[in-house]
Amino acid sequence: MSDNLKLAELLFPNITETPDDMEAKFPPRNLKEGVRVTRLAPSPTGFLHFGNLFAGTVAYRTAKTTDGIFFVRVEDTDQKRKIEGAVKVMLDGLEAFGVTADEGVIGEDMEKGDYGPYYQSKRKDIYHVFAKTLVEKDLAYPCFCSAEELDEIRAQQENEPQKGYWGKYAKCRNLSFDEIAEKISAGAPWTLRLKSPGNAENKCFIDDMIKGKIEMPENVQDIVLLKSDGIPTYHFAHAVDDHLMRTTHVVRGDEWMSSCPVHLQLFKCPGFKVPKYAHVAPIMKEENGGKRKLSKRKDPEAAVTFYIEQGYPKESVNEYMMTLMNSNFEDWRKTNKDASIDSFPFNLKKMSVSGALFDMVKFNDVSKNVISLMSADKVYGYTAEWAKEYDADFYAILTEDPAHSTAILGVDRDTPKPRKDIACWSEVKDYISYYFDELFDNNLEMPENITADMAKEILEAYIAVYNENDTKDEWFQRMKDLCEPLGYTPNVKEFKKNPEAFKGHVGDVSTVIRVAVTGRRNTPDLYSIMSLLGKDKVMERLNSALKHFSA
Repeated sequence: MSDNLKLAELLFPNITETPDDMEAKFPPRNLKEGVRVTRLAPSPTGFLHFGNLFAGTVAYRTAKTTDGIFFVRVEDTDQKRKIEGAVKVMLDGLEAFGVTADEGVIGEDMEKGDYGPYYQSKRKDIYHVFAKTLVEKDLAYPCFCSAEELDEIRAQQENEPQKGYWGKYAKCRNLSFDEIAEKISAGAPWTLRLKSPGNAENKCFIDDMIKGKIEMPENVQDIVLLKSDGIPTYHFAHAVDDHLMRTTHVVRGDEWMSSCPVHLQLFKCPGFKVPKYAHVAPIMKEENGGKRKLSKRKDPEAAVTFYIEQGYPKESVNEYMMTLMNSNFEDWRKTNKDASIDSFPFNLKKMSVSGALFDMVKFNDVSKNVISLMSADKVYGYTAEWAKEYDADFYAILTEDPAHSTAILGVDRDTPKPRKDIACWSEVKDYISYYFDELFDNNLEMPENITADMAKEILEAYIAVYNENDTKDEWFQRMKDLCEPLGYTPNVKEFKKNPEAFKGHVGDVSTVIRVAVTGRRNTPDLYSIMSLLGKDKVMERLNSALKHFSA
């Protein structure tokens, strides 16, 4: 038996399965040509960044545009960073915005699919099968260097361009079998390192699906594959997992670009097919004339929970993310106004190379537009669902009469040009507050061009003729009929031509009524509002306003 085989048995005496066994257990997927298999592989740290949701959505869309498979794998090999309940936080955040896994981790300690376990912490023996094979092939070896010795190596390399455990600094690379056996017999702790086949003079190439062809120096470092407790590093684990789970496209943040030379070796050394890579640039934000990454420390919108707590619908978040993902989406949307976002031909090659710019103003505009196109029933359902979780008092008011609340939310909705007032469900309470006495803010501040005497005169005249049975046309005609006797013109154009001849126009008259009834200068259709409030409520507010301006 060769020294390499003896060493493999010495290091992994309990591993009896082979890579062929693993290939048989996790065979290639039976998929059509061109179908993509992607994944999201977060660490359970308890925080889902918008960038994670963005990358996860890119991976999800990449799979779905080819009728492929999207799965979730939890990379929890670093148990020190693990936070209890973090997996649920992550999955809830993804699900809230429609990113649902076809297989993988679907709940805390819940998995589905034939390629698991999908928790890396449960796959130790699988990694050891491939680690043992690398030792047999003389592509891996045990390293006994202490933390102090590694610090000493780093100090020696301070002025050298190539740093790390390699070449003459790889002290354990050429230990004989007998030397290794003696150390292990003495109980010396060890890590397993890759015996890198790289050459500092050579280049490796990555044909990235977003950034194009990239050339980088080959990796020469003998990186750690297994830590001293036998747990793999992220680098080794992800290569084994992506191979056995048959991942075709690895979508991840471009902070991993510098690791590509290492990862290419970790696929090629065991004989794995290298997946396609798509490195997503970070989400950026403008600040002081420059750009910076969206920060969980500085930006509340960096946390996915922000969108859930504020009540942004998943449709809005996905619509906005697609504007960031593909430069041609907005033009597509203009010509496909009613189409499902799922029918958009998403393309990795149309993603930003340098990083999309997050603009909260634009995001809110997108969300307002999305919500304006929803039915009143849908808006009511979403708002009630949000309020039940985040505003119990409003929930009680809103759901006391669901039909009435739905009618309120339907005002100015089903029209060729629906209003775009609501960006998120947390704004609905204020938006419709004047319909409910518990929320009504009786603000009677009039525009500067309307004095208290003018308001009083208009209110007296309107109260005398108000008829709750009027049709909309009859209601508006009454408004116009009030104008001339009070010194206003029913014709806005006439007022603009000769403003000195009138106190104002019909818009000013209706503004007085609007403020008296709603406490607002700008609202949806006033006739509809008054109809929903009913005669008693309208008269009560008109008389209250009249009393105010008569004081």
